[in-house]
Amino acid sequence: MTATAEAVDDAQKGEGRNDLEFQMDSLHILPLKIVPFKVQALNSACLIKNSRLETVVELFRYEEGTSGQVDVNEVWTVLGCDPEDPELATDRGILSNLSALYSYDVYSLRRLLRDLGIPLHDNDALKLSPQKAAELADYMGAFTRPLLSQVYSGMETEIKDFDELIGLFRSPDKESAIKNLQVMAEKLEIELNEIPKFLEDYGDIFMSLAYFRECLDRLIPQITELLENLDDIRDNHQLRSDRNLMKTCDFMEEKLTDITTSLTGRFESFHQHSNKMWENVTADSFKSVRDMIAGHHMTLGGVLCGLAVKMDLWETKFSKGRGGLVKRAEFIMVEMRHGIEIINRIEQSAPSIVGMQQ
Repeated sequence: MTATAEAVDDAQKGEGRNDLEFQMDSLHILPLKIVPFKVQALNSACLIKNSRLETVVELFRYEEGTSGQVDVNEVWTVLGCDPEDPELATDRGILSNLSALYSYDVYSLRRLLRDLGIPLHDNDALKLSPQKAAELADYMGAFTRPLLSQVYSGMETEIKDFDELIGLFRSPDKESAIKNLQVMAEKLEIELNEIPKFLEDYGDIFMSLAYFRECLDRLIPQITELLENLDDIRDNHQLRSDRNLMKTCDFMEEKLTDITTSLTGRFESFHQHSNKMWENVTADSFKSVRDMIAGHHMTLGGVLCGLAVKMDLWETKFSKGRGGLVKRAEFIMVEMRHGIEIINRIEQSAPSIVGMQQ
C-alpha cells in the first residue's frame, strides 16, 4: 500500500455538498459504501482513478491530500482477508467488474450495476446532487424548450428544473395543452397517463447529456491553457534542445486536439438528432435517440474522466501562475503524458459519429 499526495478532487469540491454528494457528482470516485459488499471494511473505501488513470482502492484520504491507495487485486490481503476464501468470490467479482469501468459517473454505474444485477444499499444513491442538478439547468433548457413548444406553444412558462416540468405535464391547465398532450401520447404509442413516465425517461437521458456537456465545457479552458503552456515550452531556448520533451509536447498537443475535436463533434451530433426527433416525435424516433445517447455513456464518461483527472492535476499544481516553465516541463514529462494514450484509445473506441448521422 502506498500513501501519495493526490489533490485532484480537492480542487473542485463544491461548497454545500457533503462528501457522498461530491463523490457521486464526480467522474473518478466511487464510494464503495453504496455497493453491498460482505467485507464491511470496504464501506469506508472508494474506487478512484489516480493521477496515472490507474484504478485503485483508496482506503483513506487526509485533508492535506495524503491518500492511502492499494491495487484492486491486493486489497483483500491488506484488509486481512484470505483472497482465496470462496465466501469472498462475490465481492471479488463485483470489485473486479467495477474496477474495469472507464468512469464512475452515475450514468455508467447505473448501466453496469443493472447489467450485473447488483442491488444497492440505497436505491437513490445513483443520482446527481441537487446542487449539481441545479447547475445543469441551463444545459437542460436546450432539451426542455422543444418539448414545451410541442405542448405549450405560445405560453409563457418558466421552468427551473425537470421536476417542475413533469409537474406541469401532470396537471396541464389549458385545454389546448391537454389536446397536444393527447397527440403526443398517440405519436409515442402510449396512454395519456403514461406521459409523466415518458418525461422521466426523457429527462434522465438528457440530464446525462447535460452533465457530460457541462464537464466538457469546464475542461475546454483548462485544456486550452495547457496547450498554450506547450507552445511556451517549445519556444523556450533552453528547453527546445530537449528532443524527448519536444516530442512529448507535440504528442500531447496532437492527442488533446484530436480528443476534444472528436468529443465536440459527438455532442453536436446528439443535439442535431434530438432536435430532429421533435420534428416528428414517435416511439421509434425517441427510442433511437435514447439508445444512441446511452450507447455513448461509457466512452463519454471514460474520456471526460481521464481529462478531468489530468487537468485538475495540472491546475492544482500550477494555477495562479505557480511554477516556472522548467517545472512545468518536468511535470509534463513525469505526470501529464502518462494516460493520454489511454484517453485517446477510449475516444477512438466510441460508436461512429458517421453512423449516427445517417
